[in-house]
Amino acid sequence: MTAAARFRAAVDNGDLAALEDLFTDDIRFYSPVKFTPFEGKPMVLGLFGVLLRTFENFRYVGHHDGTAETSADGGVSASAVLLFRAVVGGKEIHGIDLLHFDDDGRIKEFTVMVRPQSAVHALGEAVLAGLVADGLLPAPVER
Repeated sequence: MTAAARFRAAVDNGDLAALEDLFTDDIRFYSPVKFTPFEGKPMVLGLFGVLLRTFENFRYVGHHDGTAETSADGGVSASAVLLFRAVVGGKEIHGIDLLHFDDDGRIKEFTVMVRPQSAVHALGEAVLAGLVADGLLPAPVER
């Protein structure tokens, strides 16, 4: 089974332990709502815990394999694009997960893109609330 297939199965089953085995220690996660990436296995696993609770009716609807240049080092690595659909806060989301793999087949870089903008906003609010509730990020300062 490919790393992308193992990742997909772990997400489908909500299996964080299986995800942990698939991520490099220095994984970078590029979010559609945050400019800088989430970095490191503990933070990315925490983020996935929030995402698995946040998405409703999450399902993968397509898969493409290939190679792509990574953001971190500009090198080319094996990659997979997984197309998904989900609902967050009553908003239908269409998105892709772009996975880059290291030489051992573990995920070293992960980029998420979603549409439409209203769904991005709903997703950002829900994920921030989950990260704050789980103690992974401080509460935003009210102005």
